[in-house]
Amino acid sequence: MLNRAVLVSFLASLLAATSHAHAGGAATRYFDLVNASHDSVTSLAVAPAGDSAFHQIDLGAPLRGGVTSATVEIPEGDCVRDFLLVFADGRTLIYPGIDVCRYRQLRLTQRDGRSGPVAPDRALVRVP
Repeated sequence: MLNRAVLVSFLASLLAATSHAHAGGAATRYFDLVNASHDSVTSLAVAPAGDSAFHQIDLGAPLRGGVTSATVEIPEGDCVRDFLLVFADGRTLIYPGIDVCRYRQLRLTQRDGRSGPVAPDRALVRVP
């Protein structure tokens, strides 16, 4: 009987410690970046929508063009974010207003991975 009481006490303590540790942190949010463009993405940064304080996201290695993807961890904050991407040729694109709570991925298309004008209906901004 004593062993059962010790086991129950131990499990209760473990559960309480786990609950307390989880309560202090926000839920981790993962987001997929799919690169179906012609060029590799060498850098990704995320900021709250409309803010210029971008937080660098570690891709590990450049995300090659073709149809490749990477799952990244999005830092705590609001749902709506701006994404800043740098391609291997040095071009930089900003995708403003991506709702990371509602959507799970950003898919780059062939149009995104090449030089030249961008159609006006595309929700992105080129950075010189």
